[in-house]
Amino acid sequence: MRATFLVIASCLAVAGFAIGQQPPQKNPYVEKIVNEISVKNIQAYVEKLVSFGTRHTLSDTLSETRGIGAARRWIKSEFDQYAKASGGRLVVEFQESTVSPSQRIPTPTKVVNVLATLKPAQEGPSAGRTIIVSGHYDTRASSPMDVKSDAPGADDDASGVALVLELARVMSKYDFEATIIFVAFAGEEQGLLGATALADWAKRQSVNVEAVFNNDMVGSTVDGNGSKENHSVRLFSEAFSPLDTGAVFRQRVALGLENDGGSRTLARYIKEIGERYNPGFGVQLIYRLDRFLRGGDHRPFHERGYRAVRFCEVKENYDRQHQDVRTENGKDYGDIPRLVDYEYCGQVAKVNAAGIATLARGPQPPMKVEVLTARLQNDSDLRWQKNPEQDVAGYLVRYRQTSSPVWEHAVFTADTTATLKVSKDDFLFGVQAVDKEGNASLVTLPRPSGRQ
Repeated sequence: MRATFLVIASCLAVAGFAIGQQPPQKNPYVEKIVNEISVKNIQAYVEKLVSFGTRHTLSDTLSETRGIGAARRWIKSEFDQYAKASGGRLVVEFQESTVSPSQRIPTPTKVVNVLATLKPAQEGPSAGRTIIVSGHYDTRASSPMDVKSDAPGADDDASGVALVLELARVMSKYDFEATIIFVAFAGEEQGLLGATALADWAKRQSVNVEAVFNNDMVGSTVDGNGSKENHSVRLFSEAFSPLDTGAVFRQRVALGLENDGGSRTLARYIKEIGERYNPGFGVQLIYRLDRFLRGGDHRPFHERGYRAVRFCEVKENYDRQHQDVRTENGKDYGDIPRLVDYEYCGQVAKVNAAGIATLARGPQPPMKVEVLTARLQNDSDLRWQKNPEQDVAGYLVRYRQTSSPVWEHAVFTADTTATLKVSKDDFLFGVQAVDKEGNASLVTLPRPSGRQ
């Protein structure tokens, strides 16, 4: 029998019938993961990465103490340590690809990503999903072709790699229903080369990449004017990917879903979950793929149709980015570790941890979600397919004003149909699956259906 709901403001209310017991808002399992993030470890990772002098993609690969080769072997050795605590579920490897000459690559060059893949302990309906969390370990000086000078890259992007390492250390001890790939990309400064190689591999292998969390420059809190912001992080997401063309594009525009593409839906989810598990630290939704004239390793994934976002500090200091380490006219330049705010980086890591753990512990998004349009009425009828996971407790039916950047209302139901006492012309809708621990899936947006 169809359930009927009445929602008042953002509270859950029921119109004359029971809707079942809603799971808890927070999962203690996820809270434990978030609370294990160590700022001290993040600082140690950054300082170790800086110690390699330069990590330029074209720098020394043979030295044990300097250059990109030494850096990637150290990153792998850290992942290898965490693999020992995973009971064989964490598999560590180099992903190598050879890139052709380009503006910043003078000769064919081997680009090496470092991957640590955490597999579920048991195969289930959600095991086919994959979540990627990344940072890039290569660096550059003022000249993008300078392979000799020191390029410490403490913020850009040892901070992101340190975050990934810490997440791998903590999360490899826990079990999840989806696969998580922790990756340190190479070749970002030469044109997103490592990320492009992994995105192409995922496409060739038909990997179901549900989400990409890219962390690039997540350690600075003071800009070049001395202004400070350490209570929030920017989260960049694009509305449309190059695959959103033709009928797909026309339907999304016709339905008013310009802000509800895959990447932007992921960003909205991360903001909600991150702020729930790490209160007091905000996530600013930035409706752009990236900053002007800049790019990040989430881009190749977004361009191939995957949900992909970029975390970036709010306050950027351009005297510290892509600069030779030096002092001119009493002013210091260079991306050195002394200027990294490790507490801030730890806060960003907690937001990542909450989002990734909730997704990876939770069910897959509902399928075949529809809003029924066969008759004119003031109510809004939705229906969807039952999830295959045995631990699904029910579904959250979400809705918001068309001008709102975040979901404003939620109703929980154990059914697979809902009637909302609001007009479908005035709101945007979505449905999430929720398991008994309170882990929610990504939101699935309904498609219009003329069937009764």
